[in-house]
Amino acid sequence: QGQLVESGGGLVQPGGSLRLSCAASGFTFSGYAMSWYRQAPGKEREFVASIASTGRSTNYADSVKGRFTISRDNAKNTMYLQMNSLKPEDTAVYYCYAQRLSNTYWGQGTQVTVSS
Repeated sequence: QGQLVESGGGLVQPGGSLRLSCAASGFTFSGYAMSWYRQAPGKEREFVASIASTGRSTNYADSVKGRFTISRDNAKNTMYLQMNSLKPEDTAVYYCYAQRLSNTYWGQGTQVTVSS
């Protein structure tokens, strides 16, 4: 059974940076497209960024474009999200998501709080 485990969340001041990681196990990571989603209190879960299985193409939500960078290392079965110039509105639980055809996996989430 596939598993995704996020790490790297925490408390950071506005303008600061964090790097999230998503470690995959139990499935062929290199064959899956990967994404980050987030959910703020009282709001629906929303798309943040995605990366193709090969890593050759990426896509970002307009709200994070130019500030966040998604990447992956298929040799390490790990995906990353580098978050720079963080804003209070980036505060949320961040989830990683794997998808290949009808097979999907979600991580348990990691909290990111941006506050002074």
